[in-house]
Amino acid sequence: MSQNITVRMCESKVTRQTKHFDKECPGLYVQITRTCPATFYLRYTCAILKQRRYYRIGLYHPELLSIENARIEAMKLKVRVSRGEDIFQSRRQATAQQAKQSGISVDQMITEYITWMQTPVRKPDGEMRPRLESWQTVASQLRRLIAPRLGKLIASEVTKYDIATLSDDILSGRTGSKPSLSNARHMRKGASGLFKWAAQPSRAYVETSPCNDLEPLDREHPRTRVLSDDEIRIFWYGLDRDDMPWDRRTRLALKFALVSMLRSGELLPIHRNELAIENSAGNICVNVPFKRLKNRKHRPNPQPMKQPLSDLAMAIIREAVTSKEQQFVFESPVYPGQPLHRHAMSVALRGTAHEKCKGKTKTPGICDLLGLRKFTPHDLRRTAATLAGRLRIPRSQIAIALGHADPSAPVVTGVYDQADRTPEAREVLEKVAAEIRRIIDSPMEAKVADVLMPLLAA
Repeated sequence: MSQNITVRMCESKVTRQTKHFDKECPGLYVQITRTCPATFYLRYTCAILKQRRYYRIGLYHPELLSIENARIEAMKLKVRVSRGEDIFQSRRQATAQQAKQSGISVDQMITEYITWMQTPVRKPDGEMRPRLESWQTVASQLRRLIAPRLGKLIASEVTKYDIATLSDDILSGRTGSKPSLSNARHMRKGASGLFKWAAQPSRAYVETSPCNDLEPLDREHPRTRVLSDDEIRIFWYGLDRDDMPWDRRTRLALKFALVSMLRSGELLPIHRNELAIENSAGNICVNVPFKRLKNRKHRPNPQPMKQPLSDLAMAIIREAVTSKEQQFVFESPVYPGQPLHRHAMSVALRGTAHEKCKGKTKTPGICDLLGLRKFTPHDLRRTAATLAGRLRIPRSQIAIALGHADPSAPVVTGVYDQADRTPEAREVLEKVAAEIRRIIDSPMEAKVADVLMPLLAA
């Protein structure tokens, strides 16, 4: 039952979206959410489309937009609606025209969009974090792939042809250092998010997104790189070389990625406080905070993920932690008191590019130094999962160790089943660790010995 909107309603704090409809002015209501203050809206029926629509009047302010002022604005809008005007479309056209006249460029829009992405909001676990936690990656894509080509254009004048041409140029290599389907896909995804955000009624920098109905790109082939037993042996012992140009903790982190089956973003920032005793047997696990998990959207509860640590994983941690003052297990050699950079492992594997000589390397990567075919840190996670599959461990258990949902169970089952699956994950990880030990301790074949013996003698 509706009642008059009051100041107390507008200034109250809520835990979920709440709407209060005004009795004095039918159709007017105030909406309050946990992250957005009280906002006035008018609900009306469009005389042209015969559809119910919602018109945003503005944010509540005791002086600039009081309840009484909102009622007056709502009554004015209702008069326009009664005359057959589509007030929503009228405002959209006016805003678009204003944006065109003001000349807001794509560069300016990107800057505002980045600010919007990194604005802290309250997350399901109660912490205040950026609205889009991967905003740095998105910002980099927008600045690298879109701004150089479209940045100077007026946002409202960017067409579907501009996006399609840029996409084709990235695919053909006319834009960028080499042809890249991945970059074309990142560009389209970044542009789609940018223009979708810009087309919202509260901004209306553009009328519609120019990314709609573009010809689909070819599908990217999924990565299938898995290290063989010989490559695991070369990789494991090669990381122990004293003359390696890469920091010891970075190399230990690479070993840990293979043993723990964790992602780079989950393992590199491990703090000593996150290590805990798992059970009465004294087994150790790491409590990976919810904010570092990749698949947060698919997790019904914002709880840390308990990842068991095998004896082999604990041996790596003991070597990585060299003092009582060290807070992060894999501490940066450049910035004491901070964890390794999130790209530290991938850079170490591929090497760093030379500043002047294109195509050369300033510091050779571990793959080149050990004569291994190129791979990424995530390929180590896939290799560990493959070892588990080779041991005939059920895929449902492997999924638990990887932090995935059980592929054999409906998604909704995870909402109801809250049982601790750490013992199943421990069984998988301990078997994988035992298999890695067997591989690195097994007699070397002649071709592997030819590679390893010079390395071990160095």
